[in-house]
Amino acid sequence: MSTRTARFTLDPAFTVGEVDPRLFGSFVEHLGRCVYTGIFEPDHPTADEDGIRQDVLGLVRELGVTAIRYPGGNFVSGYRWEDSVGPAESRPRRLDLAWRSTETNRFGLSEYIAFLKKVGPQAEPMMAINLGTRGVAETLQLQEYANHPAGTALSEQRIAHGDKEPFGIKVWCLGNEMDGPWQTGHKTAEEYGRIAAETARAMRQIDADVELVACGSSSQAMPTFAAWEATVLQETYDLVDYISLHAYYQPLDGDLDSFIASAVDMESFIENVVATADHVGARLKSKKKINLSFDEWNVWYTADWEEHTKNADPADWPEAPRLLEDNYSVMDAVVFGSLLIALLRHADRVTVACLAQLVNVIAPIMTEPGGPAWRQTTFFPFAQASKYGRGQVLDVRVDSPTHETKQYGEADLLHATAVRGEDGSVTVFAVNRSRTESLPLQVGLNGLDLTSVVEHSALADADPDARNTLADPERVAPHRVEGTALQDGTLTAVLEPLSWNVIRLA
Repeated sequence: MSTRTARFTLDPAFTVGEVDPRLFGSFVEHLGRCVYTGIFEPDHPTADEDGIRQDVLGLVRELGVTAIRYPGGNFVSGYRWEDSVGPAESRPRRLDLAWRSTETNRFGLSEYIAFLKKVGPQAEPMMAINLGTRGVAETLQLQEYANHPAGTALSEQRIAHGDKEPFGIKVWCLGNEMDGPWQTGHKTAEEYGRIAAETARAMRQIDADVELVACGSSSQAMPTFAAWEATVLQETYDLVDYISLHAYYQPLDGDLDSFIASAVDMESFIENVVATADHVGARLKSKKKINLSFDEWNVWYTADWEEHTKNADPADWPEAPRLLEDNYSVMDAVVFGSLLIALLRHADRVTVACLAQLVNVIAPIMTEPGGPAWRQTTFFPFAQASKYGRGQVLDVRVDSPTHETKQYGEADLLHATAVRGEDGSVTVFAVNRSRTESLPLQVGLNGLDLTSVVEHSALADADPDARNTLADPERVAPHRVEGTALQDGTLTAVLEPLSWNVIRLA
């Protein structure tokens, strides 16, 4: 084999941890057209009696999402939950400061829960609460309205609104990006740590088993990163289950090789938060481990948004405007797949993750009002990872050729992980980061009863800028790769340049 061959060995004795289904979560925010003309469009030809687009619903099921975080995002820091319940026609219209829009509240809490039920039993609510402009009292009111069975003013109000059964929301985010100066009600770490602790303590008096996510840093690049986590967890360590991470990636100054290696940053972010959380635990002499909720992640061309805000009319507050509708290329999808690999490689501590967002807004699913819905390039890696990435993550230590990147120095050309299913089958997820060269791959299989390659699928294209559009919605899709073989306990394959690969073994 060429010296440029990438190698690793799989052995069932060496595992990272079990994949939590919530790793394949997503995110629905009242932002742009995610909700209105995305999920919810009563006048659409495919809309059901509740206004949900059936074409979108079918794609959401195919995507395989689990927990869906709602209603924001930055939107939540101005959110009044009372506006989103009761008869839709009498709900108030409000200005949304986060995205300079008018919110009609036609789609609210009850509609969100009903949508999740239509997606299927795997779709679990994950509710963000407003700790920007509101606090403990309003949170407890929302918790009682949503989750208390009956017999109190707020639970009876829910029943009167047509929802006899409680919503059963288990996972709650204690605010959103409270470290960010852009956030309505932005706080210092000390201020946020106190209100998060007070809110968590009160919520647990209603239900000791709620699962709570404290706000971590909005990105590893924040000036307060790590100090923020340490301060917040010092206040909340015994009261919360998760600390959150958010990260978005885009090419900067045309530096494509660093962009393709974005997962190097994501993995270091995860490891640094784990180290910080465990340091606080050690200081508190606690045996408890705080898990990570990577509840916003994606490729996002934020420069386009900044350009939009610069040119926006300050007097204009449109309803559901077209915002953040990034159209993803094959290159974006390969980076996206690599981010999924990063999450799986840390499945022992990252037990919740939410792809931001689900429809239209930096999303794997796009729609046209009154028209079709289609899959973006990023749809395919997520759907494949959700379908085949369930079980035990095997420990993958790659021996790979490297190349130099401006941002991350030497980066492996191979980025990979592997997941062993309950039936003993193994799926290898692998990205070749080289834009120009194929990468031979050799995988040793120790103690695994595997005899055949079920399928090797790749997302790659001669044109790395190829994308799916309204005019050509099926331009890009994964294709079958021939020649991948399993012989005498060794898997051999060739990974195309700039490719996302799924190799299934049985």
